Order: sequence, then C-alpha cells, then structure tokens
Amino acid sequence: MTPLGRPAVRLLGVTKTYGAVPAVDAVDLDVLDGELVTVIGPSGCGKSTVLRLIAGLERPDTGAIVLAGHEVAGPAGFVPPERRRVGLVFQDHALFPHLTVARNVAFGLDRLERGRRDARVREVLGLVRLGDLAGRYPHELSGGEQQRVALARALAPEPTVVLLDEPFSSLDETLRAQVRAELVGVLRETGTTAVLVTHDQTEALSVGDRVVVMRAGRVEQTGTPQEVFERPASRFVASFMGDADFLPAHVHPERGGALLTCEIGIVSTLPGWGGTDADVEVVLRPHEVALTAGADHATAGAGVVTDVEYHGAFVLHTVRLTSGRTLRSWQPHAVRHPVGAPVTASVVPGLTPTLLRGDRAVTSPADVAGPADGDAAPRGRSTLRS
Repeated sequence: MTPLGRPAVRLLGVTKTYGAVPAVDAVDLDVLDGELVTVIGPSGCGKSTVLRLIAGLERPDTGAIVLAGHEVAGPAGFVPPERRRVGLVFQDHALFPHLTVARNVAFGLDRLERGRRDARVREVLGLVRLGDLAGRYPHELSGGEQQRVALARALAPEPTVVLLDEPFSSLDETLRAQVRAELVGVLRETGTTAVLVTHDQTEALSVGDRVVVMRAGRVEQTGTPQEVFERPASRFVASFMGDADFLPAHVHPERGGALLTCEIGIVSTLPGWGGTDADVEVVLRPHEVALTAGADHATAGAGVVTDVEYHGAFVLHTVRLTSGRTLRSWQPHAVRHPVGAPVTASVVPGLTPTLLRGDRAVTSPADVAGPADGDAAPRGRSTLRS
C-alpha cells in the first residue's frame, strides 16, 4: 500500500442546501493520498451528497473543494466532472449494456492512442481478475463480476480519487463480503485514494482507514475504526455504530483517583479524575456485559432474562435490571440463560468506558464541571440503526 501523504481530497466548509434543507452543512474533511475513508450515517444524512460534490455532479453553495492541490469548486470557479480525474462506482454498476467488458473499461480512455488504451484495459482487467471475460457483455456476468468491471473502469484513467456509493448493497450477503474483499484488495494493492459511502456499520469499520460518521448534514465524528467504535464522541455515534445501552453512573473520589460505579457495580477506576464527584452515564455494549446465573436482589446487577436471541456462535441475552432498565449481553453459544432466569450482570474486567454528559462524551473532569449538553435522548436501550 502507498504510504499516506498529503491530502488528495479536501472539503473546506462545504455546504449544499436543497430548498430550506441543508443536505451538507459546513463539512470539513481531508482524505490523504492512498487512504480509504468510509462515510456512514442514517438515510438522508448527506453522505451521498458529499460524493456528488467531490465528483462535480453538484455545486456547493459555499466552501471549497480541492483535489490533488487544485481547487475544483469554490470562489475560484467550478471544474466540471469530466475534468476532475475522479472515478465513480455506483450501486447499480452503471455499465453500458451494448458494450463489451473491454469497451466499458476503455470508455474513459478515448484520449489515449489505441495501443496504450488496449494495454491499459488489459492491465486493469488483470487487476480485477477479469482478463478472460473481456469480450463478454454485462448481461453475461454475475453481479459481483459486473461490480469488478465497474471498478476497473473507474481505475483505468488513473484518477486522483475513486468514489464508491454503496457499491455492494445490491449483492446478497455472502457475495457482498467476497466482492468487498476483492475490490478493497485492489484499492490497497494499487494505493488508490478512495471514499466509500455505506449504510453498513460492519463494512464501515472493517474497510476504512478512517470512518466519518454523519448526521443531519454534519460530521459527527471522524477517526480510526477503533476510535469511532471504542471512543464514540456522542450518544448518537455510540448507538449508531453498534448496539449500546446507557446506564446512569457516578464518579466517586477514591484514594487520590476516582471510581466509576453504576447499577451493576464497579465499572472501572478513572486515573486522573481524583477528587471528582459527578453524575454521568456509562455506555455499555453487549460484549462488555458479563452474566452469571442466579441473583440476590440486594446485590448490584441483579436482573431477569427477558429475551434470548440465538446468533450461531453467540447468544444475545436481554436482561431487565431491578430498576427496570435493560442491558444486553453476548454469551458464547454454549451459554444460554433461559427467559425468566435470574442472573447477575457485571462489567467485563479491563473495560475503558465511554462516559456521557448529556449527549456528548466526556474524557476529563473539566468536561463534567458545567451543565450537561442538553437533555439526552431517552435513557436505556438504544437499538442499532442502518
């Protein structure tokens, strides 16, 4: 993979409004050379509009877009899509049905003399392992093969960036994983800069060097997959990027440090929080909640199993605590607490918890010194959205 370097793509305060609705609202984003960035968010959050703005299919109302150091949209003017050196891969492949695979790939290479054009077509078809299908037509290919042709066509002109708009969502689950691995492998092998829009949380986390989470036209958080999942910046990111439950918690002064406790007991120590006494919420994901059989209602974490979902290798248990709040817990497939069984929930040792004050994450005592960031969303269970 090409070492990451200077920004290949820059969005500087980019805004795009349709009527009175801001689809993209003052977005700043850098994508480095050779980087694969995934953009995720709920429907209507503006993620596909970001791609269309980078491609030149839409004009920003304000702000600037810079590709490979050259401003392509902004105060200095507007560069049309065909002059931006941007490759596009869509969900529906967008192949020309009357052209062979080779001619589809060659479509954007009309400025090359024939020998160089034919050589480039062979090269990129070899990259996506479709060299032996060059003479076929799109209708003679599988969905996965068509998507690989679409990627080859996007790569052929050696673009500054390849933009992929939910390219795998039309494929069935098994084929999607296979094609995704193949296409991402080609992008890595060629050191291609890419921005991939997806609605799939697992895909965003597993593919991206960095993940951009959007909400209502704004960037809610940008970070590595580990940062976004393990250290979400807000209640929204915590719940959108995976199953999450929220419990009221309290930070207590404890021998020069601080101790975080909640309804299911001690969560962790908080080094550097010495002397802090504050109410917060703790974010708990199902893999961070342990269960043991039996419960004494006078003991922290006592509860009753209210639902059991079998997922093959793991079983998801939902537990109603004494307070009426619910928690979820992943257990190995051999561990099954039946509905109605008393259990005791606790926090898996070694957890570094995400704490919330209102709707925003807090990382230091200074963050809990003032009033909470607005009234939070409903407490308790937060379901995964896509």
